[in-house]
Amino acid sequence: MYRKEIKVVDCTIRDGGLINKWQFSHEMVRKVFLALSAAGVDYMEVGYRASQKLFPPGEFGPWRFSMDEDVMKIVQDTQTQMKLGVMVDIGRVEEDDIKPCEESPLDFIRVATYVKDIDKAIDLANHCNQKGYETFINIMAISTATNFELEEGLRQIEAEAPVTAVNIVDSFGSLYSEEVHYLVKTFKDNLPTREVGIHAHNNQQLAFANTIEAIRKGANYLDATVYGIGRGPGNCPMELLLSFLKNPKYSLEPVLQVIEDVFLPLREKIEWGYIIPYMITGILNEHPRIAIALRQDSEKRDKYAEFYRTMTTPECYEAKVE
Repeated sequence: MYRKEIKVVDCTIRDGGLINKWQFSHEMVRKVFLALSAAGVDYMEVGYRASQKLFPPGEFGPWRFSMDEDVMKIVQDTQTQMKLGVMVDIGRVEEDDIKPCEESPLDFIRVATYVKDIDKAIDLANHCNQKGYETFINIMAISTATNFELEEGLRQIEAEAPVTAVNIVDSFGSLYSEEVHYLVKTFKDNLPTREVGIHAHNNQQLAFANTIEAIRKGANYLDATVYGIGRGPGNCPMELLLSFLKNPKYSLEPVLQVIEDVFLPLREKIEWGYIIPYMITGILNEHPRIAIALRQDSEKRDKYAEFYRTMTTPECYEAKVE
């Protein structure tokens, strides 16, 4: 039986853009938008919102900035119940980059933060909330946070930030089900009036399983991406999640169709998914940037044993790619 409180949040363009610097065409993003809308997905994160003057001109595609005019080209005159939004990073967006909600096609904004910056995340989320947006806070690299600082930060969010949900983000894909169970309980205990969400990465082929575990323990806001696209090993696949939820409001066929039309050809151009170097960084609780750099080295990209030695042998530590 399904749980009516559950909401599905799509991160396909935002997280997928980390692979190719958000160089997705408007036509492609519109196809994804139409498929997700037809599938009944609740939220679509169309990309990041960032200040254009903080980045080299021409280096990034439009979804690094997700300007309102670009979002309007995607929506056009389409009627949808799906909410549209963006993610913002602390220090990479300015107040003027975010118009009041009534002047924007966006409905929500998610603030990405590390535990150490929760004060700043609360301030930014409240600023967006005051402009009329539904707001969320995503706590990244959760596997590196200490219990004390995490619980203190969650209590502060509960007291000071009227966000809809706070997300557990397994940035390194290192969590196992027992840890997900513990974290959901910790979040729920310290956020009695907020929802809990989960954003899982697939380094160890556990993104879907960990999302299920989070659901079982009471998480209601679930991140996923079409065909699992995302930085490095990718994320919980949307098609698996919708099938698991059994909610009649969700339809699988539109997602399968856009995989066939868009993501199978895209997979031939850019790489994502379970690959051994990402597994290694996952089990070692390391940022995947090291494995990403390895995969870009034509001579060493498949030297798995050598990479593992580099990551685990003290004498080789300096050889890591930072």
